[in-house]
Amino acid sequence: MSESSTGKQGNGAATEDARQFGLRRFYIKDVSFEAPNSPGIFAESGLDPEIKVNLRTSQRSLGDGVSEVVLHVTVHAVAGQRTVFLVELQQAGVFQISGFPPDEARTILGVACPNALFPYAREAVSSIIQRGGFAPILLQPIDFTTLFAQAQAERAAKAAPAGQA
Repeated sequence: MSESSTGKQGNGAATEDARQFGLRRFYIKDVSFEAPNSPGIFAESGLDPEIKVNLRTSQRSLGDGVSEVVLHVTVHAVAGQRTVFLVELQQAGVFQISGFPPDEARTILGVACPNALFPYAREAVSSIIQRGGFAPILLQPIDFTTLFAQAQAERAAKAAPAGQA
């Protein structure tokens, strides 16, 4: 996806302020699957594990308006005190993000990029769990806009000097 805006300079000449947001590549950076209690756990009837999902993102600049964004996903299934399975996935992407003001670029990195990565992470997690011998799990959609806003508010609260409300 590419955006561009055209403006006029004082002398009437048109200039193009090119905004670019595009995907260069998706890839799995790291993946781990553990099922420490198999195969015995497969024989247990009525097993209804608690599923814990943890998500976070990280990003780093690669230079020239190119950034790597990594969506870290952990899915841990626990029955009582025992781990049924544990999946840790780092779904990554390289994105071109240029021509945007810094605040907009941060929002793109924190919202648009994870939104683009999530469907791939969801499919990978489901497939890995199924290949481990368990019923696939469909991760529910995530509102990265709200998560980003919450993270920004937390950062602002930590940055505020003590005694200010």
